[in-house]
Amino acid sequence: MIRGGSRSPKRKPATATARAAADSRRPAARERVADELRAGEVTEPEDALDLAPIVGANLRRLRSQRNLSLERLAKASGVSRAMLGQIELHQSTPTINVLWKIARALNVPFSALMSRPSASHTKVLPSGQAKVLRSSDGSFSSRALFPFDEPHAAEFYELRLAPESSEKAESHPPGTVENLVVTAGSLEMHVAGESHTLRPGDAIRFEADVPHEYRNPGKSEVVMYLVMTYAEKQL
Repeated sequence: MIRGGSRSPKRKPATATARAAADSRRPAARERVADELRAGEVTEPEDALDLAPIVGANLRRLRSQRNLSLERLAKASGVSRAMLGQIELHQSTPTINVLWKIARALNVPFSALMSRPSASHTKVLPSGQAKVLRSSDGSFSSRALFPFDEPHAAEFYELRLAPESSEKAESHPPGTVENLVVTAGSLEMHVAGESHTLRPGDAIRFEADVPHEYRNPGKSEVVMYLVMTYAEKQL
């Protein structure tokens, strides 16, 4: 029994999650998140909402495995500490470009941030349950055609690009290769200072460790399929 007055219990050190939660409640942090939302750093389409818990949990796990603070990861990725905290708390799903920035900073395949463990070796992927990521303006979409049960050394996507729009992609980790085939529309592919025009049935393979751009100059949507491979399976 303590005599002569009461004493407040000692506070436990804040965990990374608690700090992220506290930071996201601060006005300045909320303003930064709002700015990023307006700038298209995150997206909240209905079909992306169920990805938020998966991405958030994987981000927290991968960051902890590497002993990275939110501040250090923010500096390495170029994504703000406040936004990383929002993602870990399942409050925001990043756009395609932001997810690439985080994956590159963590040195993991893109799919490592969207993987959910599963014991089954056979998978059916109903189109209505597809995991779709979009660009900030919605003109570019990426639908994964592989299960998110574990990180993969190769990934398969359906990509769609709206008429008269473009999507710029930052350089991927060294050794990343994109194999792309166009099935509808006309695509201009800009890689390493070169431009290539692809029409239905045309394919292109290129090393994707340099900035590249997909451009649709036409009046109809471009549909293409992408197989992305990595130099080695990471994680």
